[in-house]
Amino acid sequence: MASLIENIVSVLEQENNSYEKLIGLSNEKTNIIIKGDLEALDRITAEEQEVVAGIQKMEKTRMQTMKDIEEVTNHKGEGLKLPDLIDMMKSRPAEKEALEKIHGKLKATMDEMKKINDRNRELLENALEMVQFDMNLLQSLKTAPETADYNSSAYSTGTIMGSGTKRFDTKQ
Repeated sequence: MASLIENIVSVLEQENNSYEKLIGLSNEKTNIIIKGDLEALDRITAEEQEVVAGIQKMEKTRMQTMKDIEEVTNHKGEGLKLPDLIDMMKSRPAEKEALEKIHGKLKATMDEMKKINDRNRELLENALEMVQFDMNLLQSLKTAPETADYNSSAYSTGTIMGSGTKRFDTKQ
């Protein structure tokens, strides 16, 4: 059982380190989003995907280790969670302390990750709204109505509202 606890603590520490790396990349992504640098955004997203792939592998290892602990402790099929495991370690203070420490670190890391992801999501939504506004503006210029300007032959000039060089002249 002691080796299983060591394994779970080790995997959780590796996961936490990966999440901290992801936080660094997400902070970098914030600046890239603000600058609007699409090439850098593509690069940083690819780096994030590599870290996430590593986290997924660690997560599989963590889940298997938790299943092994369930079997050893006769908690099969109960979906043993980390707080439950911490409670089970009352008689083993060293292991309980190690589990509590990594649980606290992971919780703090996840809270930070959520905060940064929410900020980046909001920035991306704002950027998309600006693009949509620009697209609507360009589209409305193309579909603006013709003016009621006529030439000397009494024919419409066919000019589009908002286009051309006619401006109001205050000197006249």
